[in-house]
Amino acid sequence: MTGERPVVPLALTEAVLRAASTSTASVFLPWVVDRVELQWSEGDEVNLGLTRFLASEVDLVRARRLRLDPGPILIELHPDLNDDEALLHHVYAHEMLHAAGLTMHSEEHDRLTNAVAPSPSMADSPLLQRLRDRLLAEQPVQSWTCGHCGHTWQRTTMRTPTRCLRCARPLR
Repeated sequence: MTGERPVVPLALTEAVLRAASTSTASVFLPWVVDRVELQWSEGDEVNLGLTRFLASEVDLVRARRLRLDPGPILIELHPDLNDDEALLHHVYAHEMLHAAGLTMHSEEHDRLTNAVAPSPSMADSPLLQRLRDRLLAEQPVQSWTCGHCGHTWQRTTMRTPTRCLRCARPLR
C-alpha cells in the first residue's frame, strides 16, 4: 500500500464536520479540512487509528485556548481497515473528531462518532473478529468449569462469565 492513501467518501467527511459543528469543543473545525493529511500507518501498531497534531505541545495548547489554527494534522489509519469498510468509516469519523478539537475520549465524542458512522457489530466485521481471536489466544484462561454442575466451556469472549451456561448458577 505504499504511496496509496486511504479513501473515504466526501459525504462521510461532510457528515463528521457537521456533527463536530454541534460541539463547543471543536475549536479546530475552521482549519481541519485544510490541515488534515490522511495516510496508512505502518500496520504494526495496536491502534486502528491515530491523530497527531504536528505542532509542539505549547503551540497546541495556545491554539486551543485562543481558537487558532492548530497547524498540520496527521491521521494514520491501520492498513487492515482497507478490508472492512464499515470499521474504516467508524475509525475515520473518530479520528476526524479528534482533529476538529474533540481530543478527549468522552461521552460526547462517542455519541458524535456513533451518530455519523456507527461501529459495526462483531458479527459484521471480519477485522474485529480477527482482533478478538488474537486477543483470546493470548489469554491465560481458555475455558471455564462450573463448580456446581461440572459443565466446561471454551472461552469465546473477553468477558469473564458470571454464571454457568448450563445451570445458570454463579461461577465460583
